[in-house]
Amino acid sequence: QVQLVESGGGLVQAGGSLRLSCTISGTLFSINSMGWYRQAPGKQRELVAAFASGGRTNWGDSVKGRFTISRDSAKNTVYLQMNSLKPEDTAVYYCNADVETVVQSKYGDFELWGQGTLVTVSS
Repeated sequence: QVQLVESGGGLVQAGGSLRLSCTISGTLFSINSMGWYRQAPGKQRELVAAFASGGRTNWGDSVKGRFTISRDSAKNTVYLQMNSLKPEDTAVYYCNADVETVVQSKYGDFELWGQGTLVTVSS
């Protein structure tokens, strides 16, 4: 089955940088969208940045201008470069993808999530 694996989280001081990686493995026919969401303690999950259909990029308002999303299509990997980090960026970051694959013997379009990686930004 298709799996999404994130890495790169950790502890960083305010103003610092981190780079997150997400790699998709398994039987995969198509990737329709792929990107990052985050969830802070006591808050709702929110969009960070994602590649969508048509080559467009969707951004969360709180991170646009500080973060950069990139991809290596040959490796089925998406990166999130996080700069000028703020304590408000502290959250569990989740990789998300909408893919065409087979789940329980059914072919279709499925939304998948990684296990999450914790980013903590200290003051």
